[in-house]
Amino acid sequence: MKDVYTLGDLQGWKEATADEEFPIRLGVLGDPVAQSLSPPMQNAGLEATGIGARYARFQISPNELEDALGLLRRLEFIGVNLTAPHKLAAFALVDEVEEQARKIGAINTIVFPDGRSLGYNTDGPGFLHAVHEQFSVDLRDLRVLLLGAGGGAGRALAWQCALENCERLVLVSRTFGKAQALVRELAGYFSGPRVLGPEARLEAVRWENTILRTQLARTDLVIHATPLGLNRTDPSPLPPALIAPHLMFYDLIPKKAPTRLLADAAAAGARGANGLTMLLHQGALAFELWFDHPAPLAAMRAALT
Repeated sequence: MKDVYTLGDLQGWKEATADEEFPIRLGVLGDPVAQSLSPPMQNAGLEATGIGARYARFQISPNELEDALGLLRRLEFIGVNLTAPHKLAAFALVDEVEEQARKIGAINTIVFPDGRSLGYNTDGPGFLHAVHEQFSVDLRDLRVLLLGAGGGAGRALAWQCALENCERLVLVSRTFGKAQALVRELAGYFSGPRVLGPEARLEAVRWENTILRTQLARTDLVIHATPLGLNRTDPSPLPPALIAPHLMFYDLIPKKAPTRLLADAAAAGARGANGLTMLLHQGALAFELWFDHPAPLAAMRAALT
């Protein structure tokens, strides 16, 4: 199996996969996608359950997405995952979207039953499991600051925080208007008083260090949902001077090596976790959507770790 397939491969799929022992009927679409750890995880799950199919990476640019999804449907794929930058765009390209994904406005999982395409979002529920596993706390009890609220993953996690009725949620985006718009969408979930004192339970703030310093003093969990950290040379989204020992950091970047943010958090005595546990749990939920069968979590976890 190739490391990465392309739209051109899908257009000549029979020839591109002529030598495969098992048919490739699942995959992840992204741009870039070569770094994705989903294939070893999902293939371990397929092998553990004796399913005669395989999962692959597909390098698909934004202008190729619609054609790629059409081809996948005609090739009778079981389903796919979507990573950046496709979660928002794919929402408008499927036949139906389940209720929570419709609220979020983004999907990360597609199922192709009987020639149709159904969109789901497993990011939020997967994150819920990950936070409990990593920090032994429940999201509903936390004051959360979300860096990167404008993207597909950021929106999904903001909605999950709202649905869990977390103590407080602060949305931060480089595009301040996106954070403000999301506050308007979520306002109804934060109407009841929970926090003692005058501060708002839901707020959008600008990505400025002086503002973040004040907000972080009354935050429990920082979620980082931007692509910063995918490359080794990427800077941290927060300067080390803003990191305090009382904070917990969840960086969605699914890398075994610590990102700059997590390295700085460890140096400051703060707890941190990478995106591998979220990848595991959202992937397990996708597996269950594709096969209506419990995911072999132990086998999938072993493939990641």
